[in-house]
Order: sequence, then structure tokens, then C-alpha cells
Amino acid sequence: MSEAVHHQLTIPFEHAGQRLDQVLTELLEGYSRTRIKEWIDAGQVRVNGVQLRPKDKVLGGESVEINATLPDQVSVEPEQINLNIVHQDKHVLVINKPAGLVVHPGAGNAAGTLQNALLHFDSKLSLVPRAGIVHRLDKDTSGLMVVARTVEAHTALVRAIEAREVEREYEAVCVGVMTGGGVVDAPIGRHPVDRLKMAVRQDGREAVTHYRVVTRFRGHTHVRLKLESGRTHQIRVHMMHVHYPLVGDKVYGGRMLLPKGASPELIEALRGFKRQALHAARLAFEHPVSGKPIVNEAALPADIQELLGVLARDTAAAATKKR
Repeated sequence: MSEAVHHQLTIPFEHAGQRLDQVLTELLEGYSRTRIKEWIDAGQVRVNGVQLRPKDKVLGGESVEINATLPDQVSVEPEQINLNIVHQDKHVLVINKPAGLVVHPGAGNAAGTLQNALLHFDSKLSLVPRAGIVHRLDKDTSGLMVVARTVEAHTALVRAIEAREVEREYEAVCVGVMTGGGVVDAPIGRHPVDRLKMAVRQDGREAVTHYRVVTRFRGHTHVRLKLESGRTHQIRVHMMHVHYPLVGDKVYGGRMLLPKGASPELIEALRGFKRQALHAARLAFEHPVSGKPIVNEAALPADIQELLGVLARDTAAAATKKR
């Protein structure tokens, strides 16, 4: 059975001059550019009431209406997978996702995903697009995600994300010692050679990341980050761009760097940290029905806490030797 998809939005003026399919892919998080192009070609997307082509350029300010369908290409079966639910009511769930859990089924991950778990938790989520998932975290990023339990809540949350009204803050451990916080304002697009990666590029989509220092260590920094936009791999790409890649990031992290005289404990901890040290720590939004503020925070998971503990002990030991 196909899922009905309905969206109404206004294209922000900042996207003037961009292709229609590119803009809609950015504004409608969760749908691929291929899917968006199929809808446009099928006449399921109207811009100011007119059908355009995927490559047509927008001016900004246009009214877009989408009435499309999502065919069931893959049957997603309910699976009993434990969920850490930090907020729930009749309309929304907030999940604290563990590292290692894939959000959607896909190539190489047909089962064992968050979507499978959600369908087991609440069978009525089969009536909501993508089982209520309105945004994503990478497989190896832990932390908070909001899930819609009704079609109405799903529509409202998607619009809130499009309007950047959902606040998302992260914590990370970076390689290198920062002198202070800052802002990375650098557009992100697909890597020109490796299509599985993203990169900072002038023709990319606007992306802004704010970061501030929580704790400095001898060779690393614990930071808090806030997104203005939500591009794929944004934090990982931006931190690499300013030469402070995330610890454990196999794609964007480069080779492991150790401070001079690193303790055996620190060497073992860094070598054994097999995922990007990134955690979605805070999620805040207006409830899609009541309008009341929903604010959730999730403490750092054990692996990042243990890493920070090792970094602190190494820094303290080095300071003692200097005395």
C-alpha cells in the first residue's frame, strides 16, 4: 500500500537561483533527490500552481504544494528492539538513540533499524510516513530524535524542521586544542570524487555550525555545538574543515594524533574508540498539537564519558610531571 505525502511550503529567498529539485531536497529532510525529481516529473509538485521541471531555477518566495505517494518498496517488519524513550504522549515520542543503530532500512541494513523498533513499539506508526521519523542521525551518532505518532504531528514537525524551529545541540570530542569557540559558515555539498562523502564546496547548500569549548585537554577538546541548518554529516564536515576533526571519525577524521608522552591508557582509549565521538544532547521544539515547549536533554553515553575521563587523567598527569 502506498503512503500519501502532502506538503505545503514557501521557498525562502536565500535559495534564489538554485534548481527546484535541489531546493526541495534541502527543505524536505528525509526524502532523496531522486525521489523529489520523480515527484516533479510526475506532476505531483506544483510551484505557484504550475508544474516545473527539476532543473528549473527558483526565485524565492514561491508557494509549493506537493501531493505525492511513497510506494512500499521495502516491507519494514516490526522487531522487538529496546528503545530508550525520554518523552512520549499521544502525538510524539523522543528517543535517545544508541550508537550503532541505523535509522531507516536500506542497502545492507534490511532489518534491525530504529524504524523496525518503532513499528513494534506502536503498530499504528505504520499509518504515518516512515513510521513517524522526521529527521535522522548517522548510525554511529548517539542521542535524541523526535518521532511523530500521527500524520498531523508528522506534517507539523516536518514544517518546523523546514522553518528551523527545532533546536538541536550536540556534544563532541575533537582532535586538537581549541583556543575558543566560533562559528563555521561554509556551504556543504556532495564530495566531487567520493560520492559517499560530503564536503565544503562553494556551490553547496548553506550550512552554519556554532561551537563552544567545554573542556580543553592536552591534545583534544570537548565541545558543544548548535546547528542552524541540518546538512548530511554537517558537524563532521565542518569540524574537519576547521582542522578539529572528531575523535573516531573513520570518514572525516584522518589519522589518529597523540599528544607527546601520551599514557598507555590514552593510547588504548583512542585506538579503541571506533565511532565518531558525537552525541545529540539537546532537542527542543514546540509540541505539534498543544504548542507547549518540549525540551529534552540526554547525558553523554558511557563510551564518551569514559573517553573524557581518560583525557582528563592524561592531562592531569602531564601537569603533575611539569611541577
